[in-house]
Amino acid sequence: MDLEDQLKKLFPDHQPEENDDEPTEEPDGLWLQEEPLLCKYEKRKGKPITIISGYTGAQEDFKQLAKELKTQLGVGGSFKNEEIIIQGDYRPQIMESLKQRGFNVKRVGG
Repeated sequence: MDLEDQLKKLFPDHQPEENDDEPTEEPDGLWLQEEPLLCKYEKRKGKPITIISGYTGAQEDFKQLAKELKTQLGVGGSFKNEEIIIQGDYRPQIMESLKQRGFNVKRVGG
């Protein structure tokens, strides 16, 4: 007898509610979050970079997303300190790609 059956015996009149708090899965396995990802532009050592941060899912999912973005844009980059760093200013393309995947994206900075 599992826990659900035991609870039904204790509380026969209780009707369980539908629970929508479960994480949403995307077809390619990435966890979609409610909070927006932050997409910002910086210059480091005189070279432009785009930084994506704010992901609260698994670190492996974020690494997979970094790899897919770099491949799609045909540029270099890395994953450090829970941030995706893409070489160059590709904010519009990155934001559009993330929105197509179902993420909320917020542009930070100018």
